[in-house]
Amino acid sequence: MSFDIIEILKVIFLGIIEGITEWLPISSTGHMLLVDQFIHLNMSGSFKEMFFVFIQLGAILAVVSLFWEKMFPFQFHNKTQPIINAEIFSLWFKVAAACIPGAVVTILFDDYIEARLHTPAVISAALIVYGIAFIVIENWNRSRQASVDTLTGITYPIALTIGLFQVLSIIPGTSRSGATIIGALLIGVSRTAAAEFTFFLAVPVMFGLSFIKLIKFGFSFTSAELLTLALGMAVAYAVSVLVIKFLMAYIQKHNFKLFGWYRIILGLIVLLYFTLI
Repeated sequence: MSFDIIEILKVIFLGIIEGITEWLPISSTGHMLLVDQFIHLNMSGSFKEMFFVFIQLGAILAVVSLFWEKMFPFQFHNKTQPIINAEIFSLWFKVAAACIPGAVVTILFDDYIEARLHTPAVISAALIVYGIAFIVIENWNRSRQASVDTLTGITYPIALTIGLFQVLSIIPGTSRSGATIIGALLIGVSRTAAAEFTFFLAVPVMFGLSFIKLIKFGFSFTSAELLTLALGMAVAYAVSVLVIKFLMAYIQKHNFKLFGWYRIILGLIVLLYFTLI
């Protein structure tokens, strides 16, 4: 692939889109596939698939850096005796349990879904359906009190249930964060705890997906391909830091209905556009 100024601008733009949409429940994969309809990167199809996954690592690194104290179970008060935080270890085991359903479905059906369902029609439908779901669930939750307010209150059954909802995100346009947040809200998890558990859940999921894509593509890269991956990840990281801070502040005072309406409007625009062309 070439790496001229136009390609650099395309990669930067896609990194910005990834950083914004990975953590807002509006589907990063859906947005990336739709943008790809208009911005054609000068790269092979196999490398493009890996690029779309790898720049998500930049977004994941943003989560790790912002939530390091909540995610890292070892605390070093001196050089020889680290203190182990049992609650964080327990939380990671729950995350592992939540990852199992998605891992099984991805291994079995990922190639089929990429070949058959990565279409504007499917993306539009998923955007609209889950947009409606956000609005309906938030209206329902107005008269309910969250039963789980913190990450430590998430049990193994709750984690596994959220993991089952994450399976829905294999359909492009659904949103990994959107599916897990919807599932968490339905079973009584607060918005803040739902968002934070989504962040935890994304770390092993995205590292796993990136590893699978790397195995499929191989370990041989041109210098232009390496620069493309590095630039996309760096931009996604920087934008993700800002977006995560915005989201955590936003949900302290607001619900997710705004994102639901955005999904519906975007889905209708996309459906209309691809119906008319």
